[in-house]
Amino acid sequence: LSLFLLQTHCIGQVAMKFSICSITAAAFLSTGSAFVPSHPKPSSQSFVPRHVVSESIEVKPTGTSFLPEETVERAKKGSPIEKAKLAKDATSAWVDVYEYARKIREGEMTWEEVEKADLDTRLKYVGMLHRGKRTPGKFMMRLKVPNGIVNSDQMRFYADCVEKYGDIGVVDITTRQNIQLRGVTIEDAPDIIDGLHARNQTSFQSALDNVRNVVGSPLAGIDDQELVDTRMLCEAVNDLISLDPVTQTRGNPVWGNLPRKFNIAISGSRDDYAHTHINDIGLQPCAHAKTGEMGFNVVLGGYMSIKRVAESVDSGMWISADRESVVTFCEAILRIFRDESERKDRQKARLMWLVEKYGIEGFKEAVIKEVEGYGRGVKVHDQQPRPTDKFERRELLGVHPQKQEGKMRVGIFVPTGRLSPTECRELADLADKYSGGEIRLTVEQNAILPNVDEGAVSGLLEEPCFGADKRLKVNPGLIEGNVVSCTGAQFCGLALIETKSNAEALAKKLESLVEVDRPIRIHWTGCPNSCGQVQAADIGIMGAPAKKEVDGKKMAVPGCKIFVGGKIGEDAHLAMEPVKSNIPLDDEDLIPVLVDILKSEFGAVEKK
Repeated sequence: LSLFLLQTHCIGQVAMKFSICSITAAAFLSTGSAFVPSHPKPSSQSFVPRHVVSESIEVKPTGTSFLPEETVERAKKGSPIEKAKLAKDATSAWVDVYEYARKIREGEMTWEEVEKADLDTRLKYVGMLHRGKRTPGKFMMRLKVPNGIVNSDQMRFYADCVEKYGDIGVVDITTRQNIQLRGVTIEDAPDIIDGLHARNQTSFQSALDNVRNVVGSPLAGIDDQELVDTRMLCEAVNDLISLDPVTQTRGNPVWGNLPRKFNIAISGSRDDYAHTHINDIGLQPCAHAKTGEMGFNVVLGGYMSIKRVAESVDSGMWISADRESVVTFCEAILRIFRDESERKDRQKARLMWLVEKYGIEGFKEAVIKEVEGYGRGVKVHDQQPRPTDKFERRELLGVHPQKQEGKMRVGIFVPTGRLSPTECRELADLADKYSGGEIRLTVEQNAILPNVDEGAVSGLLEEPCFGADKRLKVNPGLIEGNVVSCTGAQFCGLALIETKSNAEALAKKLESLVEVDRPIRIHWTGCPNSCGQVQAADIGIMGAPAKKEVDGKKMAVPGCKIFVGGKIGEDAHLAMEPVKSNIPLDDEDLIPVLVDILKSEFGAVEKK
């Protein structure tokens, strides 16, 4: 069926028109629960239009139409990206990608002829990021996977999507429990988008100035130390962000023109597997001191960028852990952020800058006023005292008992989060055989199979995909198994160094040289944007210029800065300044430095 037959998209004309067929074909309904079985109903039964009035109905206002006049005026004087969003609404990409694909398929145009602002800016609103510097004409497509839960059918679909692209056709698990598909072309995008929607997923509103994947607990519902089951809450916040409340289709124009990216993390236990301290909104579970009701202390403003790295700050607020409170609270902050945040200097457009402009108490007052104005009965309370007893963050890799008797969770190491199509299918097969088709992703870029029968664990560990010549492992080394990496120079034009292949290889070499008595988290990032979150790592390696003597001359070579001492969990802390700089990436230069750090800071001993 032809999607989205007609669209109008200028500031004066705020609605986009769609045919009934397009409404039906694009329908993407909320799950209603956290996990979708791996064998969904056929798409013809899954697509249910909710609000069909006539054969052609205006259903999609533009993102700009939701902005106050004052905000639009500031955007007119804003950054080039703000001006591009005003020239043609970014939500137009939800339609335009289909038209571009049709024209390219039919030979009417090539990808090079796509309008530059669409190529570099607006297509990001369907999750497509052009990798023009490294792989011209190829895109990374970012999905939305709330709480990081996927099923075997979806995993096989990812493999099918990228396999045709050869060596660059890979699937990445990200530091937001998310999935990225690499090598995608514009002409293939509609089939992938429709396939995602048929499987109750989307790529819409996953990049640029949008709320990114909502992170939750990878142990939700199976943890004996769980305080809040985050699955329903992550789904609900994801629906707030990306589900159009009028058409019940993915792509919500209410949040279609934010000033900058926005991250939300909902933690389910004291382990803080969601890393709330580096999110714009972080919900940390904590019981109310007087009533005992379970809820969340709220931290705000954590983020990493090329100009500034900021730990989240206490907001002084606590909310109940029910769906209405969480959704309403997030909506209130998003509304304030959308309408009031910076539109000119993108480096100052993150939430932390707005919180600092208000002051903590002033921002708290603004949020409470906004929440009360919705009239939903949601109350914002003062922050509650945190637990003070000692708590040790638990590991996710390996085999561990669940709260359900006779059930085990099995954490699988995926080196740097990168999966080939074959490995995607191997994971899917494991899930069908041992975990009811369910796979959970972690912010450490690994996977967990939940609900494995205790008696089946030995058989799982003997599966061929965990063979000595394979990359996937259940019990990796304490260094090798805790490596995290950004995309790196293979695809990302901002990266100064290649990260994923270096990270995987170096971890194995360090594993062969030293022994440690606890997991050592080594994070790699290709540039100061710190997508690899090096400041949160035990050891962080950031791509940077370096010089090395070659044939008697100082030569510029790929190099790095090294950060030490980041912490995660209840006592999370970021290592803001590098302890080493100008270190060449060559093994002969980098490995001795890392071995010394492992010995002096983490008690490593050399292997004999």
